[in-house]
Amino acid sequence: MINRYSNIGILKDSTGSRYYKTSYYPNIPLASNDIYVITTEGDRYDILAQQYYSDSSLWWVIVTANPQYPQGSLTPPFGVQIRIPGNIAEVIAQYNLINQQ
Repeated sequence: MINRYSNIGILKDSTGSRYYKTSYYPNIPLASNDIYVITTEGDRYDILAQQYYSDSSLWWVIVTANPQYPQGSLTPPFGVQIRIPGNIAEVIAQYNLINQQ
């Protein structure tokens, strides 16, 4: 199974404890190639990312593109329209730019 946190860096503190690095997410503007879907029972952001991007670790793209829904959940609300950004290469490039060290 693919780890949905695989793109997030892991750091160590002075005691050797490991923790995830803070990630910053870019604004994702509307694009003409965005896809809109109505959520169904059992949908999850990581599964949708796998379906549309062939990479479940890109779940954050779909969550970030839909700020009107709760951000602390892996599951979108049932029966609502969500946006699947079509400009994924640009979104990933922006993510990498703002998260480089």
